[in-house]
Amino acid sequence: MTSIFGKRLQIFTGNANPELAQRIADFMKIPLGKATVSTFPDGETFVKFEENIRGNDLFIVQPTCPPTNQNLMELLILVDAARRASAFRITAVLPFYGYARQDRKDQPRVPITAKLVANLLVAAGVNRVLTMDLHAQQIQGFFDIPVDHLFCAPIFYRYLKEKQIPDLVVVTPDIGGMKMAAAYSQMFQCGLAIVSKKRLNASETEATHLIGDVKDKNVLLVDDITETAGTISSAVEILRKQGAKDIYVGIPHTVLGKVGIERLQKLKIKELITTNTTPQPEMPGVPAKVLCVAPLLGEAILRIHEGESVSSLFEIRAGVKT
Repeated sequence: MTSIFGKRLQIFTGNANPELAQRIADFMKIPLGKATVSTFPDGETFVKFEENIRGNDLFIVQPTCPPTNQNLMELLILVDAARRASAFRITAVLPFYGYARQDRKDQPRVPITAKLVANLLVAAGVNRVLTMDLHAQQIQGFFDIPVDHLFCAPIFYRYLKEKQIPDLVVVTPDIGGMKMAAAYSQMFQCGLAIVSKKRLNASETEATHLIGDVKDKNVLLVDDITETAGTISSAVEILRKQGAKDIYVGIPHTVLGKVGIERLQKLKIKELITTNTTPQPEMPGVPAKVLCVAPLLGEAILRIHEGESVSSLFEIRAGVKT
């Protein structure tokens, strides 16, 4: 596949989410590029592109999900190898941007690691970034290169619209997610409520207040990421106390460990709706639906390659075409 610039498009992946990379390649009807990404006995990463990439337009699919440091290092080494092999342009496709929650100094003497990761990517040789549902949208400003920021909301909208859930109210489990929740509320033309919380520690939160009416309503609880499901658990608890009926949870990025899965098993929610931006573990006892983001990412890659606008893919309003 050749762009208007006369450059061939190639897609490669590390070990973070090769299944998603293959689905993107299948959507685009091109082969997934061959590259060796392995680990030496001492833990160092080795990378080698097994085909010619000179002068080509490369897209490297590598979410920096757990194990975060390993996947980030693989991405940096892939980019460095591609730059040294004379790739024309290198786009880092990060469906999930690790360290995004460390986007500001909220305590004395702490780093802004999301900015550090941006610096590392640019220093390695990344020319462009394609990502999804950043924890903080201002992270786009951490880069001095183009950043295309997509949203999973249109994918969620199509899935939930088919369910035709009556008496729906969209709820955000914390004030920081107000903008996202408002967008969903506008899409579904339904009510909006906010849960106020305080964080007890890294894995536990406590819901303190609910602003809005959820009594005898079905709820769509939306957040951008969950790891331990602490925020979700406390929000579900207060929603049930306030008389909510069925509770659906919509989260683009689920990087669940054992603690998070166990909490979700106890919640008895109607459905957890998430995506394959990161590899999904087995979640026995959790009614989960994993939606595929490959068509959205594939369409964005095609438009970037062809020099076309991708702005319509940013839209999170009802009826958007992706």
